[in-house]
Amino acid sequence: MKKINMKLSIIIVNYNVTQLLKDCLLSIQKCIKDITYEVIVIDNASTDSSWEDLIPEFPEVHFIASSVNEGFAKANNKAVKAAKGEYLLILNPDTEMEGNDIQDMLGFTDSKENFGCLGVRMHDAKGNFLPESKRSVPDMFNSFEKLFTNFKNNDSKSYYRNDISEFENAEVEVITGAFCLIKKEVYEKIGGFDESYFMYGEDIDLCYTLLNNGYKNYYYGKASILHHKGESTIKNEIYLERFYGAMQIFISKYYRQSKPLQYSLLKAGLKLRHKLELIKIK
Repeated sequence: MKKINMKLSIIIVNYNVTQLLKDCLLSIQKCIKDITYEVIVIDNASTDSSWEDLIPEFPEVHFIASSVNEGFAKANNKAVKAAKGEYLLILNPDTEMEGNDIQDMLGFTDSKENFGCLGVRMHDAKGNFLPESKRSVPDMFNSFEKLFTNFKNNDSKSYYRNDISEFENAEVEVITGAFCLIKKEVYEKIGGFDESYFMYGEDIDLCYTLLNNGYKNYYYGKASILHHKGESTIKNEIYLERFYGAMQIFISKYYRQSKPLQYSLLKAGLKLRHKLELIKIK
């Protein structure tokens, strides 16, 4: 019997978003054609067990149940071990694929030397472009700009790469973990997601690790996905602790020793912004 070479493994981490997950899986069925692929869903110990109802509805999907919620990074790394594809697509359950662009994307990535990872144009349910689709590595200047000013609509090469059109294909530093296409071999070579991060920041870290290992990351604006941003996240004290905690992990890992002044200023800025956000929600 001839062995089938799997081109793509789609990895989805689910946590209490059954309806969004179902819509995501339906969009994959509709949009991905003419390539060999598999879908692996790992449930991160959801308190809502309704995701199990999807198992008979999507018999071709490989469902994995975690007994404890160990976070986004660990769950993805666990699921990747079961993946058979040449490429991995790390995909959020609150996204929906649009159009049959995956073959073009894979052609694009296959043509690139030292390919790291690729992200696409994301928009919300109202059609608004989500600027986190293409970003720079956080540093002292663009981090303070992001934390304390509103610059999403300017034309600067800043944290959000506003110098690049949302419909353009371009080399960038950071893309989002909501849609991250990467070769499995490369993912494993650099160690996958850093499991120090529970949620948030692990995508920035992955992209930066790729850059530091000589790989190139790309934004592919010719393809788009719908991202129901925020619908799977409750903006409470736990969320803020995880979000700002992730940023602290990043700056400690990369700037504490090599750039102590940047580290001190960024640490102070993150602490201040965290306090301001806490005041808002109380």
